[in-house]
Amino acid sequence: MTDSRGGRAAPPRALTIAGSDSGGGAGIQGDLKTFQELGVHGMSVVTAITAQNSLGVQRIAPVAPELIEAQLDSVLGDIGADAVKTGMLPTPESVAAAAAAVRRYGLERLVVDPVRTAKDGRRLMAGEAFEALAELLLPLAELATPNVPEAAALLGVPERDIRTVDERVDAAKALLSFGSRHVLLKGGHAEGDECLDILVAASDGGRRPALLGGPRLARRHTHGTGCALSSAVCAALAGGAAAEAACREAKAFVAAAIAGSYPTGAGVGSLRHEAWRAGGAFDGRR
Repeated sequence: MTDSRGGRAAPPRALTIAGSDSGGGAGIQGDLKTFQELGVHGMSVVTAITAQNSLGVQRIAPVAPELIEAQLDSVLGDIGADAVKTGMLPTPESVAAAAAAVRRYGLERLVVDPVRTAKDGRRLMAGEAFEALAELLLPLAELATPNVPEAAALLGVPERDIRTVDERVDAAKALLSFGSRHVLLKGGHAEGDECLDILVAASDGGRRPALLGGPRLARRHTHGTGCALSSAVCAALAGGAAAEAACREAKAFVAAAIAGSYPTGAGVGSLRHEAWRAGGAFDGRR
């Protein structure tokens, strides 16, 4: 396909608003790898610089909100975005900057990954920032992608209350009250041989949940799984997919990436973002 000037037509555009992972497995680095694999033009707005590796996060430096705003205006004012995802937003000011840009540029395909902690347990988001995310960003989202600990924190309940499938369906429905049009409650932290993600829609009040199942893969090297899932959904939405199709395709992409994961350093290694090619998984283009 060519444009009116005889060149190749541009692919869909996807923007990640998240922190930098110096180890390369998660954050904007993982998101951009996912975007590239799935055939969309990836862009990034950096919200924090981290010093991290396979052993964990050693240091975090939030980016000044004025610089976050400048990045957002630079990218969105010129290139634009067909879909956006947020990841690590370490301060209330960074949340507010992201939410203001979403409103200012009329961005409807927003995926909010409510990242609270790193895989090593290091807190990535201050409590006030998490509250700001619930108040300012979730009402703007097409899709929120919490895991069980994040869902429990949003709902103010203990994790032990979100264990069974019925409890997780109820939790996903309850999360719709924060205003997103869809909620995908991820099953990675739940128990059982099946990794069951639960998708609910505000359009029917969550009364018809979609249960997205798949085998639970026993792999140690899973750094960046949540980032890959939310960025794969973002890529599919940028290409025009509906929410359920985007979630199913993203789940298949991540399953392949986990199955092909590999060690990096002495700790938890990375996903293999290109692994989907071997199995003929989706290419993210519409």
